[in-house]
Amino acid sequence: MMRTLAIECATEACSVALFEGDDLLAGDHRVLGRGHAEHLVPMIAALPDKGRAARILVSRGPGSFTGVRIGLAVAGSLAVAWKAPVRGYPTLSLVGAMALEEMDGADITVCMAGGHGEWFVQDFAAGGVPLTPLASLDPAAAAVRGASRQIAGSRASDLAALLEGDHRALSLLPDARRVNALAEGVTGGDTSPLYGRGPDARLPA
Repeated sequence: MMRTLAIECATEACSVALFEGDDLLAGDHRVLGRGHAEHLVPMIAALPDKGRAARILVSRGPGSFTGVRIGLAVAGSLAVAWKAPVRGYPTLSLVGAMALEEMDGADITVCMAGGHGEWFVQDFAAGGVPLTPLASLDPAAAAVRGASRQIAGSRASDLAALLEGDHRALSLLPDARRVNALAEGVTGGDTSPLYGRGPDARLPA
C-alpha cells in the first residue's frame, strides 16, 4: 500500500498526517495562529519514519499567505529528497468535505477568514467538490451572496448571524488527518499557491 504524507498549514491551524493506504498511521493538529515555519518540520519529523512517504498531499490555500507558501515549500523540498510526487488540494475543499461528513444535507457553504477583513466563501458538495467559484468578500457582500442551510468554517457563525432564516453553523478548521474525506479528483498535480484574492502591492502604471 502507498504511504502518503499530508500537510495542511494554510490557516491558523497546522497539521500533518501519515497514511498507509487509507489507514491513518499518525498525525498532529495544532492551532498556532502564527509560527508555522518553526513547527511544521518538527511535526513531520515526529511521525513514523520521520514522515517519509511515496506521495505527498499539500494544501494550496487559500488562507495565510505565509502559511500557504511554507506548506508548499516544505512539500516541494521533501518531494525532491524522497523522489515522491506532490499533489495539491484547495483548503476550502477539505473543510467542506470534513463538514459534510458531520452534517446532513447534500451541500454546504464554507466561510473562512480571509485577508483585510474579508471572508473566503464557496459552496461544496460531498467530498469537497466545488459547486461555485471561490470568492473573497467583505461580510456585507457575503451576506448578500447568501449561503446554503449549512455553513462551516472559521467564520461560519459570523456569516449565519447575518443571514435570514434557519442556518446551521459549524466552526471548523482544516485537518490533514481528514484528507481521505476528499473526493477523487479534488486533488491534482497543480501545486501553485491559491491565494483567493489579488496582491495588495501593485506595480506602478
